[in-house]
Amino acid sequence: MAAAAPAQETFPEIRDGVRRLCVGFPGAYWRELDQARAYPKDFVDALTQAGYLAALVPEAYGGAGLSLREAAVILEEVQRAGCNGAACHAQMYTMGTILRHGSDEQKRRYLPEIAGGALRLQAFGVTEPTSGTDTAALRTRARREGDHYVINGQKIWTSRVAHSDLMLLLARTSPPPEGGKRTEGLSVFLVDLRTAGESVTIRPIRTMMNHATAEVFFEDLRVPAENLIGEEGRGFRYILSGMNAERILIAAECIGDAKWFIDRAVAYAGERVVFGRPIGQNQGIQFPIARSYAAMRAAELMVEQAASLYDQGRDCGAEANMAKMLAADASFEAGNVCIQTHGGFGFAEEFDVERKFRETRLYQVAPISTNLILSYIAEHVLGLPRSF
Repeated sequence: MAAAAPAQETFPEIRDGVRRLCVGFPGAYWRELDQARAYPKDFVDALTQAGYLAALVPEAYGGAGLSLREAAVILEEVQRAGCNGAACHAQMYTMGTILRHGSDEQKRRYLPEIAGGALRLQAFGVTEPTSGTDTAALRTRARREGDHYVINGQKIWTSRVAHSDLMLLLARTSPPPEGGKRTEGLSVFLVDLRTAGESVTIRPIRTMMNHATAEVFFEDLRVPAENLIGEEGRGFRYILSGMNAERILIAAECIGDAKWFIDRAVAYAGERVVFGRPIGQNQGIQFPIARSYAAMRAAELMVEQAASLYDQGRDCGAEANMAKMLAADASFEAGNVCIQTHGGFGFAEEFDVERKFRETRLYQVAPISTNLILSYIAEHVLGLPRSF
């Protein structure tokens, strides 16, 4: 079915390539992984070998050097095919911290191996149990000792850390200055998990979706000073600079999810016969599907605008936030409609609807909750007083 497709698709060659790759990973593949809580290694390897995860790495470092709009199309098509890009999407945007703020040596050392698939950089340690989204209140500390930093602390919701070679870690290296911003004094480190040994403990967290997320503990972890990214104490700025890309790419995934749900709902409504006629002939079935399609298309336009602004190097904070919120809302509602259209079969594992619904539900909360996006719009776009 192509019911949810725009009249004219952008970047058709990229879309076709991703679709052909995803054919090899049908619903049965994901259901088996879901039941076993296993990581989709074969799928991630296939995306890596095809060069899709290196889309945003410049050609000078062995990547494809694509725009964010093109990278967004890759992830959109992954989701629309019924696959799950959350297993590896961080490899696309996490490396941006090294690219934008790392030293020349760090770029030469890591980016070619990340682009080629020899190294996985998929883990991003920011959130902590006691601070949540109040990043300035994090308690993980990094203390300089000679040519190393010694790190102690804890992170939570650190996805893919058990399947990554490297991780970016945000830690406090000094208290915020008197009268200064609370976010001053935070630094970003590139941690090599392969050599961390017993200084890093990973505890998987079982969640409602197979998301490979975990709690991570650091005990006297020694990180070479050369693995500090950028300047000490300016790490929060470096993290922020990558958040717009993250939100736009995840918004694109939500658009792909919404299209998958709408395609499935349309197909089922046309095939399912009750009382002697297809249920899709009833306006009670038609209208919710049509409304979710309209909402998806509107969100899709915002995603495209945000990505276009990002690629032009223009400020896109508001657009990236709105794109993520609207796309997450569209995918969530399309999931609801798809389940309702299928009736009881919407809850059956073999139809994949319930799995995809669980996966897309996450994006009402992560990587930033809808409420925080609304707070951002209220304060930074509408000029209302800060609410927290």
